Amino acid sequence: QVHLVESGGGLVQAGGSLRLSCLVSGRTTDWSKVAWFRQAPGKERHFVGYIWSGVPIYANSVKGRFIIFRDFAKSTVYLQLNSLKPEDSATYYCAADAGAGPGSVPSTYTYWGRGTQVTVSS
Repeated sequence: QVHLVESGGGLVQAGGSLRLSCLVSGRTTDWSKVAWFRQAPGKERHFVGYIWSGVPIYANSVKGRFIIFRDFAKSTVYLQLNSLKPEDSATYYCAADAGAGPGSVPSTYTYWGRGTQVTVSS
């Protein structure tokens, strides 16, 4: 069983930065691909990015502003959010899976955290 716990969300002004963390427990082979999604109230869950075999892939909407990286020693995957905009406000979820399914599709992922809220004020 794999468990994911997100942290690091909060309130920030537009243009600011936050670093989200996703602490993962369980067999490493069960969570080789880790993704971040976000969901605003009343909207669908959207892909933000994922990291697999050390390579990060990003949604176009965040490319150049967000960075995903992992620390194996800490079993943690990070999402660095820079140049934040009000439209980045959402609950951010990390998800993990061992499979080779499409990384940008929520159904690819077996394991999910409960999310952390990010609010960007204008």
